[in-house]
Amino acid sequence: MTALTVRALTRFSYSRTVTTVYDRGLARLIHHEIAHLDGLLYTARMRTGADPISMEKYRQTGRAWVYDGT
Repeated sequence: MTALTVRALTRFSYSRTVTTVYDRGLARLIHHEIAHLDGLLYTARMRTGADPISMEKYRQTGRAWVYDGT
């Protein structure tokens, strides 16, 4: 199972932290958004020479998005 543990400062008291554990698809989504905070886009993790595809082309595959735990 894919899991992500996030420790963050609270909104109202910066001296307090909260810890949240996300799993599966939500873990991947949170990781994706945290990467943006670090200035990273998904293209930074793509294989060398791989070309990104447009959402329009992706939608034509007829396959739903699947989180396979990797």
